[in-house]
Amino acid sequence: MASKELTTEQQFKDVLSECRTLFINKLHDYNASWRILRPSSLTDQIFIKAKRIRSLEIKKEALVEEGVRPEFIGIINYSIIGLIQLDLGFTDAVDIQAEEAVALYDKFSKEALTLMLRKNHDYDEAWREMRVSSYTDFILTKLQRIKEMENIGGKTLVSEGIDANYQDIMNYAVFGVIKLDESKKEDR
Repeated sequence: MASKELTTEQQFKDVLSECRTLFINKLHDYNASWRILRPSSLTDQIFIKAKRIRSLEIKKEALVEEGVRPEFIGIINYSIIGLIQLDLGFTDAVDIQAEEAVALYDKFSKEALTLMLRKNHDYDEAWREMRVSSYTDFILTKLQRIKEMENIGGKTLVSEGIDANYQDIMNYAVFGVIKLDESKKEDR
């Protein structure tokens, strides 16, 4: 029902808005402490979240109260941070103010939205027919590809770069949030 009420573009924007609010709140609490993280560490952080989602999907039980949805939100934000880090490089100290961090977040969010709209046009909303567990598997596959690319210093022969994989991971995670939200509404 929700997919008929809201367009994919609006649903995507709504999820990104929620993620942005969390990002800003964490900037308040921690500043841009993530600037210290190397891209490989961000890849591993996203991997941890995706593995937890897969574990919860398989076990159907969580011993820690956070569920799948917050993990997808974390994947979205860490993917954007990964794109920022690829763009700026990592540092040994926080070197940007909150305003610059938010501007960069907005830049990469907008790029992800644009990419999703182009792909969604070509794939004709195919993501709506997919299972959330498939998004998880695709995210884990993309992470494995990123790890391989990181291991060879990003020198690929035919593959898209690490940044394209981070964008795809973010888009799958947004789709996961949308599908979880829709199924929750249908259960009411």
